[in-house]
Amino acid sequence: MDLFEKCRKFKDARRAMEMGLYPYFVPIESEQGTEVLINGRKILMLGSNSYLGLVTHPKVKEAAINAIKKYGTGCAGSRFLNGTLDIHMELEERLATFVGKEAALLFSTGFQVNLGTISALVGRGEYVIMDKSDHASIVDAAQLSFGIAKRYLHNDMNSLEKLLKSLDYDTPKLIVVDGVYSMDGDIANLPELVRLKKKYNARLMVDDAHAVGVIGRNGRGTADYYGLTDETDLIMATFSKSFASLGGFIAADEYVIHYLKHYARSLIFSASITPASTAACLAALDIMENEPERIEKLWANTNRMRKGLQEMGYDTGNSCTPIIPVIVGDDHKVLLMRKILFDEGIFVNPVVSPAVPKNRTLVRVSVMATHTFNQIDFALEKFRKVGKKLGII
Repeated sequence: MDLFEKCRKFKDARRAMEMGLYPYFVPIESEQGTEVLINGRKILMLGSNSYLGLVTHPKVKEAAINAIKKYGTGCAGSRFLNGTLDIHMELEERLATFVGKEAALLFSTGFQVNLGTISALVGRGEYVIMDKSDHASIVDAAQLSFGIAKRYLHNDMNSLEKLLKSLDYDTPKLIVVDGVYSMDGDIANLPELVRLKKKYNARLMVDDAHAVGVIGRNGRGTADYYGLTDETDLIMATFSKSFASLGGFIAADEYVIHYLKHYARSLIFSASITPASTAACLAALDIMENEPERIEKLWANTNRMRKGLQEMGYDTGNSCTPIIPVIVGDDHKVLLMRKILFDEGIFVNPVVSPAVPKNRTLVRVSVMATHTFNQIDFALEKFRKVGKKLGII
């Protein structure tokens, strides 16, 4: 059997292309604001993770440009050896303070944060326990570790407790959850997670990729939102969402971060985050700390969009954040809905099986602070038109 035989047999994407429904790798010809340019045409962007709209902020862009002028375009090495800059350390200190931990550590991507942290901490015979809706990077990290991976039903604390009860009390355990779930748009039940981790002798890590900049004071994330920062052992987040950059960090007690500096392979064996990305993140953090009204506008837009969709009859699941799933429940209809919305001037992300169960396939709507109410209302008008045409509402 040829190794590439699986590649020859993979036809699903080509069939979607032939039908004109293929939704991926769409080239954007402009900066990613509330509107983007695609094939010379302006499209309203409702698929971006730039929740605060800082990707286009003049201060963020200026900081990145100035960093390139001072430091060049890259670091030509890993943090472990020649790739640590003074602004890396400045950002780590500020992020640790921001999320309320003793220390923080930068990685080149958010995916690498999870790979490096979880695989370094969870050893042979130990457990990593995941929500079934956790991000793929958490699942991959569990597989890379020498530990035993266990999963429980999404946001179901009874399912988690049943699982924890079945494990040896004294065996080390790490529970890893998304603070805000990237497809469902709901928030982890942190108070119950903290109670259970204490009861069953576990540690708790929260992936705040979609929570920082969105919930908590000035966007400090899930632990701050619940007032449980001290009880949350590890906090991670990416820079590719609210921070308008690229990279990620993990924050924890100093001795844990010290250990990760010497054992996280995705840190040690990857080139460090670029000067431009680091400076952009610092500028975004400045704005986050000093402009709380930006988050207030994000929530005003979110509430307007969700209310409008629900009043039309759309099922938005348990979403309570700027991530709003429009549940369709059929792969073909999701792709068709996405295409018709695109033709009507709306960019959204289709999510089909196996990323979600077949009966939960959805169109993922993401709201930004920089959207205007007129843009939200324009989008709602198009959702009404397309939903009726496809018989969804």
